[in-house]
Amino acid sequence: MSGPTPIAVTIAGSDSGGGAGIQADLKTFSALGVYGASVITALTAQNTRGVQGIHDVPAAFVARQMDSVFADLAVGAVKIGMLARAEVIVAVADGLARHAGTIPVVLDPVMVATSGDRLIADDAVTVLRDRLLARADLITPNLPEAAVLLGESVAEDPATAAAQARRLVTLGARAVLIKGGHGTGRESIDYLVTADGTLRTLVAPRIATANTHGTGCTLSAAVAAGLARGQGLPEAVAEAKTYLTAALNAADGLAIGAGHGPVHHFHAIWP
Repeated sequence: MSGPTPIAVTIAGSDSGGGAGIQADLKTFSALGVYGASVITALTAQNTRGVQGIHDVPAAFVARQMDSVFADLAVGAVKIGMLARAEVIVAVADGLARHAGTIPVVLDPVMVATSGDRLIADDAVTVLRDRLLARADLITPNLPEAAVLLGESVAEDPATAAAQARRLVTLGARAVLIKGGHGTGRESIDYLVTADGTLRTLVAPRIATANTHGTGCTLSAAVAAGLARGQGLPEAVAEAKTYLTAALNAADGLAIGAGHGPVHHFHAIWP
């Protein structure tokens, strides 16, 4: 008899174009051998060219989705993405308090889409920082998002990025992974700082492709998939970085839309 099926739930917004958000998370879970469930926090009218509209899901219905999922499924990890409004953030924080217990939580503080469109209200940033950072086992901001959370300028060198990661840990997160995709240079460097202050750098070649839609969602979902399969955090982060790099490297093999196309989530499966 086989063991239990690893399950992860994504709490995020829907991307009608299929490249980011809920859709990217579920593809990532599936590609990495994890059953994916979902709690949808917002609907977006979106494609590879940008975000044309956002329709918020009422906070009470976000809470109801969480109650339904956790009442029935043996969730092994939680990934949190787009939370556009303060009341939705509160509903998610309260839902985690009711249901998550010791389940690992990966928080991707999504603020701006690849296209540059803003995805979160200004007042929601403070609530996110106050209510969810301390509940997360890992937060995964990119360089601009880390700066917003800290109220600082965007890091332009490795030492500043690592220092910002450490400061985010002091705000309550158990670990921080600052993603270096918005940086410059021939390498993409991510900075992982854990609660004990240990710094790990994860380095990969910077892939020359315009198909970068959903990279942040994909990386955080891949970490959650690893945690759902029982991996430790450093291992899950390292394998997620490897998976995303391969998905970016294969992205030009897809012909999706006229703007920033998606990464290739199923690069190891599709012919």
